[in-house]
Amino acid sequence: MAKPKTFFTCNECGAESPQWFGKCPACGTYNSLEEQISIQSSVDVPSRGGVSSWQSTQTNGKSHAKPAKARASLTFDQITDRQIARWESGYGELDRVLGGGVVPGSMVLIGGDPGIGKSTLLLQVSNQLAQKYRILYVTGEESGQQVKLRASRLGVSKTLNVVNNEKVTVVVDNTLPIDPDSIGADLYVLPETDLEEILREIDSLKPNVAVIDSIQTVFFPALTSAPGSVAQVRECTAALMKVAKHEDVTMLIVGHVTKEGAIAGPKVLEHLVDTVLYFEGDRFASHRLLRTVKNRFGATHEIGIFEMVADGLREVSNPSELFLGNRDDPAPGTAIVVACEGTRPIVVELQALVSPTSYPSPRRAGTGVDYNRLVQILAVLEKRVGIPMSKLDSYVASAGGLNVEEPAVDLGIAIAIVASFRDRIVDPGTVLIGEVGLGGQVRSVSQMELRLKEAAKLGFKRAIVPKGTKFPDLNIEILQVSKVIDAIIAAIPHQELTADDLEPDEDE
Repeated sequence: MAKPKTFFTCNECGAESPQWFGKCPACGTYNSLEEQISIQSSVDVPSRGGVSSWQSTQTNGKSHAKPAKARASLTFDQITDRQIARWESGYGELDRVLGGGVVPGSMVLIGGDPGIGKSTLLLQVSNQLAQKYRILYVTGEESGQQVKLRASRLGVSKTLNVVNNEKVTVVVDNTLPIDPDSIGADLYVLPETDLEEILREIDSLKPNVAVIDSIQTVFFPALTSAPGSVAQVRECTAALMKVAKHEDVTMLIVGHVTKEGAIAGPKVLEHLVDTVLYFEGDRFASHRLLRTVKNRFGATHEIGIFEMVADGLREVSNPSELFLGNRDDPAPGTAIVVACEGTRPIVVELQALVSPTSYPSPRRAGTGVDYNRLVQILAVLEKRVGIPMSKLDSYVASAGGLNVEEPAVDLGIAIAIVASFRDRIVDPGTVLIGEVGLGGQVRSVSQMELRLKEAAKLGFKRAIVPKGTKFPDLNIEILQVSKVIDAIIAAIPHQELTADDLEPDEDE
């Protein structure tokens, strides 16, 4: 009997190496190579010489070949058209990031930090889908009793079917208030980590949707590596994908993330699935962002916004109000911008603080904004406007912690910094949209009409935008500028000194 071959796989990038190294040759990560045992395939693949002999046999040694004829491949005309109707998940924010709803037979990967709300979201979505479809919720991290307690806290379902040892036990909780919409929910829970048992249950129950929570806990017994390793995650995902495509079962898979923020396991995990979603948010804040990274059935870079409340996740119908400060009591150093996440415009308040530095080099810090763009804007203000930013500490933050890293918020960052430097208040009814160039010019940005409509809907009266762009007739005054200095003059009104301002203070 031949000795099984071993190789080493990086648990960060999935690269394979014949021997162990302290540092991965591909991605440079230290201590990431794990030993794996190669599995001999049961299908004999002919060698190159065998293929050549087969080809010579088919042609009988002649140089000319037979007319081309397809064996299994099809042309587009031979493939039958199939109208796919998306399923409504019961949450408009999730349908938005999925491209309009859940696609039958698709495979969706949801990643996020621990405790961010991935399991809560999937349990609530499973309950909504269970009103029309059969759902199998596979939990590898919790027992059936723990899932039932969480479902009771969320008010998800009155009837919870717990699958245990191939028997279905119906558990009824009469302490919950009766809701006719959730009675008869076709939701089954399977506490299992063995991939073969999970596939056997899917084949027996034949659900429309299967939720795997999480893929790092599922293991294939034929592999010797531990659950969560590169080989286990890759093989289990490939097996589930085969079932999803052949049996037309929608798979919703939870994936853990590493300390760098990437989904644990090799990148092939993200390549196998149809859609990759990231659940983001500050654990100390109430709002959560569901962001699309990859979507084969819709647009990417869409976001859905939820709020964590006592009874689970709740959709945020108007996210602009969430990221806007108190407009009735404006403070110096604030500016309002309109950022676009995919096709959704969001009005965000930017806050800036500028103060003299007490260090040899000034400090720069940004929360929710791109640090490199912040440093670039500070250099433009010093060179083109004349503000001595090299002697000032600068801090910029977005209200609510929303990441607004697109160039369209450059003008808002610049105006907020100047307003803080001059200790002036920007008109709270003004929004600023534009990209700041290195020469001090204000450049145009995309989706301007969409941004202006959102600002007008929220009651803003004036918008400072780049010059040279045509705009539709909206209920908002549009002021076009070509230079940053022009935007500063328009956004920060000149404040006249009164006699009281000229009088000395009482303590002087």
